[in-house]
Amino acid sequence: MWIDTHCHLDAHEFGGESLAVAGRAADAGVGMIVIPAVDRHNFEAVAQLAGEAGNASYALGIHPIYVPNATEDDLAIMRRAVEAALADWRFVAVGEIGLDYFIPMLCEPAMREKQEYFFREQLRIARDFDLPVLMHVRRSQDQVLKHVRQIRPAGGIAHAFNGSFQQAQAFIDLGFKLGFGGAMTFTRALQIRRLAVMLPLESIVLETDAPDMSPAWIHPGRNSPEYLPAIGEMLAELRQLDVDRVRTATMRAAVAAMPRLSALLRDTTQA
Repeated sequence: MWIDTHCHLDAHEFGGESLAVAGRAADAGVGMIVIPAVDRHNFEAVAQLAGEAGNASYALGIHPIYVPNATEDDLAIMRRAVEAALADWRFVAVGEIGLDYFIPMLCEPAMREKQEYFFREQLRIARDFDLPVLMHVRRSQDQVLKHVRQIRPAGGIAHAFNGSFQQAQAFIDLGFKLGFGGAMTFTRALQIRRLAVMLPLESIVLETDAPDMSPAWIHPGRNSPEYLPAIGEMLAELRQLDVDRVRTATMRAAVAAMPRLSALLRDTTQA
């Protein structure tokens, strides 16, 4: 099966269609969609949506874009929510967390410092509960690497990876997988395509980041997890591999990155 390792299925862009979108993705062969939270206000929403969809799981975290309005109380709430979620078989990771040094407001010194503080505290939560992390690394690969070397979670994914080969290898050496999605489908995305071809296949997972990061054939329209198989086919074409091999390899990489998926997928396939 295909696994979408990063999809904001609860986003307002989907309106009331989230479950229908998940159903269409299932019909297209997407056996699992991982829905990351972005702040404490949607912790309950992603958990509920994952429970209602037949092919979804979720992660809990505070996205760097939401850090400006986040407080210490949010971190305490997150820790309690993560501990409680361990009893939920659909809970698979801490995320989306990380650093964003692309948005100008987030690059101001005080906000960079706050981002790093929240990232480190969330890494500690993941480490304390032996959980992988789904990491936002936009223009911040080296800084993210610095922090995960100091506070080591149980692996995870560098989401929407677009760094150098050296940075990619550093993440791989630390036990992380690298997320590739719609950006790979653009012919002008030369560096991303080179990475997709040259990195070890077992280190690559697929994602849509829907409703964002739409692939070339629908850009700038709304992205959807139902497009993941076509994104996987593009990876197979770029690497000149059989599609089945890419599907199996990226599924195994996703399970390696998020081991709690293993029991969930076993239950799903037996249902």
